[in-house]
Amino acid sequence: MSNARRLSEAQRLAKAIAVICRVKHFADLPLSTQEAIARVVTPRHFDNGQVLFLEGEPAEALYILESGWVKATRISPEGREQAVLVVNPGEIFGDVAVFTGTSYPGTAVALEAVDVWRLERAEALALVTRYPEFAMTVIRRLGERVLYYVELVEDLSLRSVEARLASTLLKHVSFCEGRCVVLRRTWATFDEMAARLGTVRDVLSRALKTLEEQGLLRVEKHEIVILDPERLAAHGEF
Repeated sequence: MSNARRLSEAQRLAKAIAVICRVKHFADLPLSTQEAIARVVTPRHFDNGQVLFLEGEPAEALYILESGWVKATRISPEGREQAVLVVNPGEIFGDVAVFTGTSYPGTAVALEAVDVWRLERAEALALVTRYPEFAMTVIRRLGERVLYYVELVEDLSLRSVEARLASTLLKHVSFCEGRCVVLRRTWATFDEMAARLGTVRDVLSRALKTLEEQGLLRVEKHEIVILDPERLAAHGEF
C-alpha cells in the first residue's frame, strides 16, 4: 500500500473519530472503543431531497449524521405524512431498527446536503458483543428513544396544534441582536413544519396567525420573532 493511500486512510480514521466524539452517546466511550467504531464506519454523502432509506426496507445499517439535517417520516394509508424525527448533526438514526432486527419504521430524507457515516448492522452487533461500554451506550440510547416516542404520542393526543407549535418554537429559539428568534432554514416550509407537528398546512397557518394576533410572535420571511417567550411557554403547556 502506498504512503498516499496510508495517509488517506489515516485521515479518514481521524475524521471518523472526530465525528464520533461529537455524538452525545459516544463522546464518553474509551478511546479504544471510539477507534473500533471509526474503523468500521464508512462516509456517505446525500444531496438535498435524496432518500437514505425507505420505510419497510430491511435495516441494514445505522447512520451518524455529520452535517446537514435529515427528516424521518411515516406515510398513512391515506397518504398523510407524519414526521417522526428530525435529526440534527451529531445524532444517530436508524439504530432502533438495526438493534431490534426489524425493517426501518420510516423513510429518511435529506433536507439539505448531508454527510453521514454508515455503520453496517453486522458490524454494530459485533461491537455490542466485543465492547461492554458500547453495549451500555446502545441500551441508554434505545431507552431514550422510547421516552421520545412516549412524549410524541402524548403531544399528538393530548395537546392542541397551537400548544405543540408553541413548545416546538421555543425548543429551537436563538438570540440574534437582542431578539428572540427561530430561524427558518431553506427547507422549513409550512408543509415541513406541519408534517413535523402532525397536522396539515392550513391548520398550521391558522395556529401561527392565532399566536401572531395574540402578540406572541411575528412571522417574517427568514425567521419567526418571538415577542413574548413567557406567554408563549405558558401557551405550550395547554
